[in-house]
Amino acid sequence: MLKNLSVWNFALIEHADLEFGEGLNILTGETGAGKSILIDALSAVLGQRIGTNLIRTGCENLRVEAVFLLEENSNARKILSELGIDIDEDTLIISRRINLNGKNNSITANGFHVTLTALKKIGAALVDIHGQNENLSILREENIYSLIDSADKKISGVLQDYQKIFYSWSSQVKNLEEKRRAMAESEQRLDMLRWQEQEILQADLKPNEDEELENELRRLSNAEKISAHVAESCELLNGDSEFNILTALAKVEKNLNDVAKYDLKLNPALKLLEEAVISLQEVYGEIRSYADIFEFSPETLDALQNRMETIYQLKRKYGDSVEKILAHLQKVRAEISAIENFDSDVSNLQKLISTLETQTKSRAANLFELRKTSAEKISVAVEREIRRLGMKKAQFVVTVDAAKNLTSNGGDTANILFSANVGEDLKSLSKVVSGGELSRIALAIKTVSAGRADSAGTMVFDEIDAGLGGTTAKVVAECIAKVSKYKQVLCVTHLAQIACMADTHIQISKSDDGNRTVTQVKILDDKSRVSEIARMASGVENEVSVKNSKAMILDAKKIKLQPQNL
Repeated sequence: MLKNLSVWNFALIEHADLEFGEGLNILTGETGAGKSILIDALSAVLGQRIGTNLIRTGCENLRVEAVFLLEENSNARKILSELGIDIDEDTLIISRRINLNGKNNSITANGFHVTLTALKKIGAALVDIHGQNENLSILREENIYSLIDSADKKISGVLQDYQKIFYSWSSQVKNLEEKRRAMAESEQRLDMLRWQEQEILQADLKPNEDEELENELRRLSNAEKISAHVAESCELLNGDSEFNILTALAKVEKNLNDVAKYDLKLNPALKLLEEAVISLQEVYGEIRSYADIFEFSPETLDALQNRMETIYQLKRKYGDSVEKILAHLQKVRAEISAIENFDSDVSNLQKLISTLETQTKSRAANLFELRKTSAEKISVAVEREIRRLGMKKAQFVVTVDAAKNLTSNGGDTANILFSANVGEDLKSLSKVVSGGELSRIALAIKTVSAGRADSAGTMVFDEIDAGLGGTTAKVVAECIAKVSKYKQVLCVTHLAQIACMADTHIQISKSDDGNRTVTQVKILDDKSRVSEIARMASGVENEVSVKNSKAMILDAKKIKLQPQNL
């Protein structure tokens, strides 16, 4: 509910700070006093676009701030949570500032900056404004469905179940269409894939073959150097010359053995030398064996180069390594298999689609029956309220008819049919209703749906009593009072019959000091309230009008104490 609304420099309002209560909050005042300005200020903080023309003359900016108390499981809480906005002790503070230069405008929710789009979404969950411009919204099909579906708690679950199956069915239908489109190009594609498969298979690639080939090519390409170095190494280690390493070490070893006969101090060095000789002999053996088996063949080199060229050509087409080429081959084979098995896949997909379609239609039929029953109950309830609002012979019917095609919303269409007078056929509400009738129908619908848990916590009725009087005005007042049993209501009115129902009565007045016009706002006490209602009912305040005002207030209290059922 709306707890507080503070306004600075908004049109004629220099500053106003309003505290709203639970139940019915009535705003009254002379025409032009600024009642609608307050509603405009509230609309601004709920996301309505406003311009700099609303900034009070002589001021640099305007600001509006609203404080809301949120219910535990309200839609507003869910939206705020999605936006990452924290709620502190169930309180939401929305502030909006507009600067004259159009720069540095700001919107915040509990200190978090939000966009105008996000503010509209939050505002719609907080407050439902009902005025002349909003009445046409009841004609939109999505709002008719909202009215129907919210009247039966079972519909929400059935609709969610239906939509889950519907989206699955739609997805598979789309999948089938894509397969059929792909099949038109599949023959040409299949020829290309088979050619690729054959080209890779003919190469008979082995894992890591390219790396092994590169090593072998590098060896054979440097065969002359390798042979020369190996021969020279063998000669140095153990060649025919008496200066080879092993022969020289043998002489050193003999000399140390002779020394050992006379002095043992070089025995450790002798031992190390013996180990070194053994190691070098092993080295020599390895090099000699390599020299014996090393062969160079120009034919082998040509063959390896040709093989490497084949692999290089495949790399250019299918990947920069043998592993990637082989992986591409697997993809090609999988796609060939998919194309060759197209008929089988399509047949299985058609069976799945048929099953899902049957399930979707079954759930749509269940949803349709629930909506028909709900629509009948809504029709009776709204028609009863419409007749109480002065259209004694009116007929109001919410229709739900089977549709040719299934949509995400079900397999039906919704409409509102209306007849204001006896003998007239029921026709679509959008084609036959007048502005005044539509206003009362909208009020009747809001009266019936006020108890919905998912609806906004605050309702605003902005001068919906235009053109009403007498008994009808009294019934309108009772309807609004009924709504206020379930929701907080803000109502701008010129009728005493409605004002007397107030739980909180706010008076808006206008004055000037010769230089500036100022709108003033105050909450009336019991005595002031009697005077205001007397003025509204009779135009003057005298003994008779005051007595009548007190009687109206007393009568309103009795009506409000009666049990209310929506």
